[in-house]
Amino acid sequence: MTKTQSSRYSDAGVDIDKGNEFVHRIKKEVASTHRPGVLNDLGGFSSLIAIDTNKYSNPVLVNSTDGVGTKLAVAHLCGKHDTIGIDLVAMCVNDIIVGGATPLSFLDYFAVGRLDLDIATEVVKGIAEGCRQARCSLVGGETAEMPGLYNNNDYDLAGFVTGIVERDAIIDGSDVRDGDMIIGLASSGLHSNGFSLVRKVCFEELGLTVDQHMDEFNSTLGEELLKPTRIYVQSVLNVLKHYPINGMIHNTGGGFIDNIPRILPKGYKAVIDTNSWNRPPVFDFLENKGKIPSDEMYRTFNMGIGLMVIVAENKANDIAHHFNAAGEEACIIGKIASKGEDENEVELLF
Repeated sequence: MTKTQSSRYSDAGVDIDKGNEFVHRIKKEVASTHRPGVLNDLGGFSSLIAIDTNKYSNPVLVNSTDGVGTKLAVAHLCGKHDTIGIDLVAMCVNDIIVGGATPLSFLDYFAVGRLDLDIATEVVKGIAEGCRQARCSLVGGETAEMPGLYNNNDYDLAGFVTGIVERDAIIDGSDVRDGDMIIGLASSGLHSNGFSLVRKVCFEELGLTVDQHMDEFNSTLGEELLKPTRIYVQSVLNVLKHYPINGMIHNTGGGFIDNIPRILPKGYKAVIDTNSWNRPPVFDFLENKGKIPSDEMYRTFNMGIGLMVIVAENKANDIAHHFNAAGEEACIIGKIASKGEDENEVELLF
Protein backbone atom coordinates (compact mmCIF):
# COMPACT_ATOMS: atom_id res chain seq x y z
CA MET A 1 0.00 0.00 0.00
CA THR A 2 1.42 3.38 -1.09
CA LYS A 3 1.67 6.05 1.58
CA THR A 4 0.25 9.33 0.30
CA GLN A 5 1.64 12.72 1.30
CA SER A 6 -0.75 14.87 3.31
CA SER A 7 -1.97 18.10 1.69
CA ARG A 8 -2.60 21.49 3.24
CA TYR A 9 -4.60 24.52 2.13
CA SER A 10 -1.34 26.46 1.68
CA ASP A 11 -0.20 23.83 -0.84
CA ALA A 12 -3.16 24.87 -2.98
CA GLY A 13 -2.11 28.51 -2.80
CA VAL A 14 -4.18 29.83 0.12
CA ASP A 15 -2.19 30.84 3.20
CA ILE A 16 -4.45 31.35 6.24
CA ASP A 17 -1.57 32.44 8.47
CA LYS A 18 -0.61 35.14 5.99
CA GLY A 19 -4.22 36.31 5.93
CA ASN A 20 -4.22 36.61 9.72
CA GLU A 21 -0.96 38.56 9.58
CA PHE A 22 -2.54 40.92 7.05
CA VAL A 23 -5.43 41.66 9.43
CA HIS A 24 -2.92 42.35 12.20
CA ARG A 25 -0.97 44.76 9.97
CA ILE A 26 -3.97 46.88 8.99
CA LYS A 27 -5.76 47.12 12.35
CA LYS A 28 -4.29 50.52 13.28
CA GLU A 29 -5.04 51.97 9.84
CA VAL A 30 -8.63 50.78 10.05
CA ALA A 31 -9.10 52.08 13.60
CA SER A 32 -7.83 55.52 12.55
CA THR A 33 -10.93 55.99 10.37
CA HIS A 34 -13.54 55.20 13.02
CA ARG A 35 -16.06 57.91 13.80
CA PRO A 36 -18.47 57.97 16.78
CA GLY A 37 -21.04 55.21 16.45
CA VAL A 38 -18.69 52.37 15.48
CA LEU A 39 -19.33 49.70 18.12
CA ASN A 40 -16.81 46.96 17.39
CA ASP A 41 -13.26 46.47 16.14
CA LEU A 42 -11.94 44.73 13.05
CA GLY A 43 -12.12 40.94 13.19
CA GLY A 44 -15.76 40.18 13.86
CA PHE A 45 -18.18 38.53 11.46
CA SER A 46 -19.93 41.85 10.87
CA SER A 47 -19.66 45.51 11.78
CA LEU A 48 -21.98 47.47 14.05
CA ILE A 49 -22.86 51.14 13.53
CA ALA A 50 -25.19 53.06 15.84
CA ILE A 51 -27.37 55.82 14.35
CA ASP A 52 -27.50 59.05 16.32
CA THR A 53 -31.25 59.38 16.92
CA ASN A 54 -30.72 62.84 18.39
CA LYS A 55 -29.33 64.04 15.06
CA TYR A 56 -31.78 62.31 12.68
CA SER A 57 -35.55 62.26 13.03
CA ASN A 58 -36.44 60.44 9.80
CA PRO A 59 -33.19 58.88 8.58
CA VAL A 60 -32.75 57.12 5.24
CA LEU A 61 -29.78 54.81 4.66
CA VAL A 62 -28.05 55.27 1.31
CA ASN A 63 -25.86 52.54 -0.22
CA SER A 64 -23.51 52.41 -3.18
CA THR A 65 -20.85 50.11 -4.56
CA ASP A 66 -18.12 50.60 -7.15
CA GLY A 67 -14.63 49.62 -8.19
CA VAL A 68 -11.54 51.19 -9.73
CA GLY A 69 -11.58 49.45 -13.11
CA THR A 70 -8.48 49.03 -15.23
CA LYS A 71 -6.68 51.85 -13.45
CA LEU A 72 -5.50 48.88 -11.37
CA ALA A 73 -3.44 47.77 -14.36
CA VAL A 74 -1.59 51.10 -14.30
CA ALA A 75 -0.89 50.70 -10.59
CA HIS A 76 0.68 47.31 -11.38
CA LEU A 77 2.81 48.78 -14.16
CA CYS A 78 4.03 51.52 -11.81
CA GLY A 79 4.51 49.19 -8.85
CA LYS A 80 2.63 51.79 -6.80
CA HIS A 81 -0.35 50.68 -4.75
CA ASP A 82 -0.78 53.27 -1.98
CA THR A 83 -3.25 55.59 -3.76
CA ILE A 84 -5.54 53.18 -5.60
CA GLY A 85 -7.53 52.74 -2.39
CA ILE A 86 -8.30 56.48 -2.37
CA ASP A 87 -9.84 56.00 -5.82
CA LEU A 88 -11.94 53.13 -4.50
CA VAL A 89 -13.38 55.18 -1.65
CA ALA A 90 -13.88 58.24 -3.87
CA MET A 91 -15.88 56.36 -6.47
CA CYS A 92 -18.31 55.22 -3.78
CA VAL A 93 -18.62 58.25 -1.50
CA ASN A 94 -18.91 60.73 -4.36
CA ASP A 95 -21.87 58.69 -5.61
CA ILE A 96 -23.81 59.12 -2.38
CA ILE A 97 -22.85 62.71 -1.58
CA VAL A 98 -24.67 63.85 -4.72
CA GLY A 99 -27.87 62.66 -3.04
CA GLY A 100 -27.07 64.71 0.05
CA ALA A 101 -26.00 61.72 2.14
CA THR A 102 -23.22 61.74 4.73
CA PRO A 103 -20.99 58.64 4.44
CA LEU A 104 -21.03 56.49 7.59
CA SER A 105 -19.20 53.25 6.90
CA PHE A 106 -17.11 51.60 4.20
CA LEU A 107 -16.34 47.97 3.38
CA ASP A 108 -13.82 46.69 0.85
CA TYR A 109 -13.48 43.47 -1.12
CA PHE A 110 -9.89 42.61 -2.03
CA ALA A 111 -9.45 39.63 -4.36
CA VAL A 112 -5.96 38.29 -5.13
CA GLY A 113 -4.26 35.35 -6.75
CA ARG A 114 -1.72 35.09 -3.95
CA LEU A 115 -1.63 37.48 -1.01
CA ASP A 116 1.39 39.79 -1.02
CA LEU A 117 1.43 41.38 2.42
CA ASP A 118 3.33 44.49 1.35
CA ILE A 119 1.07 45.25 -1.63
CA ALA A 120 -2.10 44.48 0.31
CA THR A 121 -1.04 46.71 3.20
CA GLU A 122 -0.33 49.59 0.81
CA VAL A 123 -3.75 49.17 -0.79
CA VAL A 124 -5.52 49.30 2.58
CA LYS A 125 -3.47 52.34 3.62
CA GLY A 126 -4.93 54.09 0.58
CA ILE A 127 -8.44 52.96 1.47
CA ALA A 128 -7.97 54.27 5.01
CA GLU A 129 -6.69 57.61 3.68
CA GLY A 130 -9.75 57.90 1.43
CA CYS A 131 -12.01 57.16 4.40
CA ARG A 132 -10.26 59.80 6.49
CA GLN A 133 -10.75 62.35 3.71
CA ALA A 134 -14.45 61.47 3.55
CA ARG A 135 -14.69 61.12 7.36
CA CYS A 136 -16.13 57.69 6.79
CA SER A 137 -15.40 54.66 8.99
CA LEU A 138 -13.61 51.70 7.42
CA VAL A 139 -15.33 48.97 9.41
CA GLY A 140 -14.34 45.75 7.67
CA GLY A 141 -13.93 43.89 4.42
CA GLU A 142 -13.06 40.63 2.77
CA THR A 143 -9.71 39.40 1.50
CA ALA A 144 -10.17 36.53 -0.93
CA GLU A 145 -7.11 34.57 -2.02
CA MET A 146 -8.07 32.73 -5.21
CA PRO A 147 -5.19 31.02 -7.01
CA GLY A 148 -6.17 29.84 -10.45
CA LEU A 149 -8.72 32.61 -10.90
CA TYR A 150 -6.18 35.46 -10.61
CA ASN A 151 -2.49 35.39 -11.47
CA ASN A 152 -0.20 35.58 -8.44
CA ASN A 153 0.27 39.36 -8.33
CA ASP A 154 -3.09 40.36 -9.76
CA TYR A 155 -5.80 41.81 -7.57
CA ASP A 156 -9.20 43.40 -7.90
CA LEU A 157 -11.01 45.82 -5.62
CA ALA A 158 -14.62 46.61 -4.86
CA GLY A 159 -15.97 49.06 -2.32
CA PHE A 160 -19.27 49.40 -0.52
CA VAL A 161 -20.42 52.53 1.32
CA THR A 162 -23.40 53.21 3.57
CA GLY A 163 -24.50 56.78 4.21
CA ILE A 164 -27.37 58.54 5.89
CA VAL A 165 -29.64 61.47 5.04
CA GLU A 166 -32.84 62.93 6.40
CA ARG A 167 -35.73 61.95 4.15
CA ASP A 168 -36.73 65.56 3.48
CA ALA A 169 -33.10 66.48 2.66
CA ILE A 170 -32.63 63.97 -0.16
CA ILE A 171 -31.31 65.64 -3.33
CA ASP A 172 -32.83 63.86 -6.32
CA GLY A 173 -33.14 66.59 -8.97
CA SER A 174 -36.85 67.14 -8.48
CA ASP A 175 -36.17 70.75 -7.46
CA VAL A 176 -34.24 71.57 -10.64
CA ARG A 177 -35.89 74.46 -12.51
CA ASP A 178 -35.51 76.45 -15.72
CA GLY A 179 -32.77 79.06 -15.25
CA ASP A 180 -30.80 77.15 -12.61
CA MET A 181 -27.04 77.42 -12.94
CA ILE A 182 -24.52 74.57 -13.05
CA ILE A 183 -21.37 74.90 -10.96
CA GLY A 184 -18.46 72.64 -11.89
CA LEU A 185 -15.92 71.44 -9.34
CA ALA A 186 -12.51 70.68 -10.81
CA SER A 187 -11.24 67.12 -10.99
CA SER A 188 -7.68 66.11 -10.16
CA GLY A 189 -7.32 64.57 -13.63
CA LEU A 190 -8.69 61.38 -15.12
CA HIS A 191 -10.05 60.11 -11.80
CA SER A 192 -11.01 56.44 -12.40
CA ASN A 193 -12.83 56.35 -15.72
CA GLY A 194 -11.91 55.56 -19.29
CA PHE A 195 -8.70 53.73 -18.48
CA SER A 196 -9.24 51.01 -21.06
CA LEU A 197 -9.15 53.74 -23.71
CA VAL A 198 -6.28 55.53 -21.93
CA ARG A 199 -4.17 52.36 -21.92
CA LYS A 200 -5.00 51.66 -25.57
CA VAL A 201 -3.85 55.13 -26.63
CA CYS A 202 -0.81 55.45 -24.38
CA PHE A 203 0.60 51.94 -24.35
CA GLU A 204 -0.67 50.20 -27.49
CA GLU A 205 -0.84 53.04 -30.02
CA LEU A 206 1.88 55.41 -28.77
CA GLY A 207 4.17 52.82 -27.18
CA LEU A 208 4.74 54.91 -24.05
CA THR A 209 5.90 53.58 -20.68
CA VAL A 210 4.75 54.62 -17.22
CA ASP A 211 8.22 55.83 -16.20
CA GLN A 212 8.57 58.05 -19.28
CA HIS A 213 8.75 61.78 -18.43
CA MET A 214 6.05 63.77 -20.19
CA ASP A 215 6.64 67.49 -20.75
CA GLU A 216 2.88 67.94 -21.19
CA PHE A 217 2.29 66.93 -17.56
CA ASN A 218 5.63 67.90 -16.01
CA SER A 219 5.72 64.40 -14.55
CA THR A 220 6.04 60.80 -15.63
CA LEU A 221 3.11 59.26 -17.45
CA GLY A 222 2.50 56.93 -14.53
CA GLU A 223 2.38 59.79 -12.03
CA GLU A 224 -0.22 61.60 -14.12
CA LEU A 225 -2.39 58.53 -14.65
CA LEU A 226 -2.34 57.53 -10.97
CA LYS A 227 -3.44 60.89 -9.57
CA PRO A 228 -6.09 59.91 -6.99
CA THR A 229 -9.74 60.68 -7.58
CA ARG A 230 -10.82 63.83 -5.73
CA ILE A 231 -13.22 63.30 -2.81
CA TYR A 232 -15.85 66.05 -2.62
CA VAL A 233 -17.69 64.98 0.53
CA GLN A 234 -16.59 67.58 3.05
CA SER A 235 -16.86 70.59 0.75
CA VAL A 236 -20.38 69.57 -0.33
CA LEU A 237 -21.52 68.96 3.25
CA ASN A 238 -20.07 72.35 4.20
CA VAL A 239 -22.03 74.13 1.46
CA LEU A 240 -25.23 72.25 2.34
CA LYS A 241 -25.13 73.76 5.82
CA HIS A 242 -25.59 77.21 4.29
CA TYR A 243 -27.28 76.88 0.88
CA PRO A 244 -29.91 74.75 -0.87
CA ILE A 245 -28.70 72.57 -3.73
CA ASN A 246 -31.25 71.44 -6.33
CA GLY A 247 -29.22 68.67 -7.95
CA MET A 248 -25.74 67.16 -8.14
CA ILE A 249 -23.92 64.94 -10.62
CA HIS A 250 -20.87 62.77 -10.01
CA ASN A 251 -19.15 62.99 -13.38
CA THR A 252 -17.87 59.45 -13.83
CA GLY A 253 -18.35 56.79 -16.51
CA GLY A 254 -20.56 58.23 -19.23
CA GLY A 255 -19.18 61.72 -18.71
CA PHE A 256 -21.36 64.76 -19.34
CA ILE A 257 -23.54 63.08 -21.94
CA ASP A 258 -24.86 60.19 -19.85
CA ASN A 259 -24.54 61.46 -16.27
CA ILE A 260 -26.31 64.83 -16.36
CA PRO A 261 -29.66 63.43 -17.66
CA ARG A 262 -29.79 61.10 -14.63
CA ILE A 263 -30.68 64.09 -12.43
CA LEU A 264 -32.75 66.24 -14.82
CA PRO A 265 -36.56 66.29 -14.64
CA LYS A 266 -38.31 65.47 -17.90
CA GLY A 267 -38.48 68.33 -20.33
CA TYR A 268 -35.23 70.01 -19.30
CA LYS A 269 -31.81 70.26 -20.87
CA ALA A 270 -28.39 71.21 -19.56
CA VAL A 271 -26.37 73.68 -21.64
CA ILE A 272 -22.63 73.35 -20.90
CA ASP A 273 -20.06 75.93 -21.97
CA THR A 274 -16.97 73.78 -22.48
CA ASN A 275 -14.75 76.88 -22.61
CA SER A 276 -15.68 78.01 -19.10
CA TRP A 277 -13.02 75.99 -17.26
CA ASN A 278 -9.39 75.03 -17.75
CA ARG A 279 -9.01 71.43 -18.85
CA PRO A 280 -6.06 69.53 -17.39
CA PRO A 281 -3.48 68.81 -20.13
CA VAL A 282 -4.07 65.05 -20.01
CA PHE A 283 -7.40 65.44 -21.82
CA ASP A 284 -6.00 67.47 -24.70
CA PHE A 285 -3.13 64.98 -24.93
CA LEU A 286 -5.50 62.01 -25.23
CA GLU A 287 -7.84 63.77 -27.64
CA ASN A 288 -5.05 64.89 -29.97
CA LYS A 289 -2.69 61.93 -29.79
CA GLY A 290 -5.47 59.36 -29.77
CA LYS A 291 -7.53 61.17 -32.43
CA ILE A 292 -10.58 60.80 -30.19
CA PRO A 293 -13.70 62.72 -31.34
CA SER A 294 -14.85 65.48 -28.98
CA ASP A 295 -18.25 63.89 -28.35
CA GLU A 296 -16.48 60.66 -27.37
CA MET A 297 -14.20 62.56 -24.99
CA TYR A 298 -17.17 64.15 -23.22
CA ARG A 299 -18.94 60.81 -22.97
CA THR A 300 -15.92 58.91 -21.64
CA PHE A 301 -13.99 61.32 -19.40
CA ASN A 302 -14.75 64.00 -16.82
CA MET A 303 -12.78 66.54 -18.90
CA GLY A 304 -11.64 68.36 -15.77
CA ILE A 305 -14.99 68.55 -13.96
CA GLY A 306 -15.48 65.86 -11.34
CA LEU A 307 -18.72 67.05 -9.75
CA MET A 308 -21.54 69.32 -10.94
CA VAL A 309 -23.87 71.22 -8.65
CA ILE A 310 -27.18 72.68 -9.83
CA VAL A 311 -28.39 75.73 -7.89
CA ALA A 312 -30.76 78.67 -8.19
CA GLU A 313 -29.41 81.45 -10.39
CA ASN A 314 -29.48 84.07 -7.63
CA LYS A 315 -27.34 81.88 -5.35
CA ALA A 316 -24.86 80.59 -7.93
CA ASN A 317 -22.04 83.08 -7.44
CA ASP A 318 -22.22 82.88 -3.64
CA ILE A 319 -22.19 79.08 -3.70
CA ALA A 320 -19.27 78.96 -6.15
CA HIS A 321 -17.37 81.32 -3.86
CA HIS A 322 -18.17 79.11 -0.86
CA PHE A 323 -16.84 76.03 -2.69
CA ASN A 324 -13.65 77.90 -3.51
CA ALA A 325 -13.28 78.92 0.13
CA ALA A 326 -13.70 75.23 1.06
CA GLY A 327 -10.72 74.27 -1.10
CA GLU A 328 -12.37 73.42 -4.40
CA GLU A 329 -11.78 74.99 -7.81
CA ALA A 330 -15.33 75.96 -8.69
CA CYS A 331 -16.85 77.98 -11.52
CA ILE A 332 -20.16 78.32 -13.32
CA ILE A 333 -20.06 76.06 -16.38
CA GLY A 334 -23.64 76.05 -17.65
CA LYS A 335 -27.34 76.42 -17.06
CA ILE A 336 -30.62 74.54 -17.10
CA ALA A 337 -33.21 75.37 -19.76
CA SER A 338 -36.72 74.15 -20.47
CA LYS A 339 -36.80 71.91 -23.51
CA GLY A 340 -40.57 71.65 -23.90
CA GLU A 341 -40.50 67.89 -24.50
CA ASP A 342 -40.63 64.82 -22.29
CA GLU A 343 -37.03 63.75 -22.91
CA ASN A 344 -34.04 65.65 -21.56
CA GLU A 345 -30.65 66.23 -23.13
CA VAL A 346 -27.22 67.78 -22.79
CA GLU A 347 -26.08 70.53 -25.16
CA LEU A 348 -22.33 71.15 -25.32
CA LEU A 349 -21.13 74.55 -26.53
CA PHE A 350 -17.63 74.46 -28.03
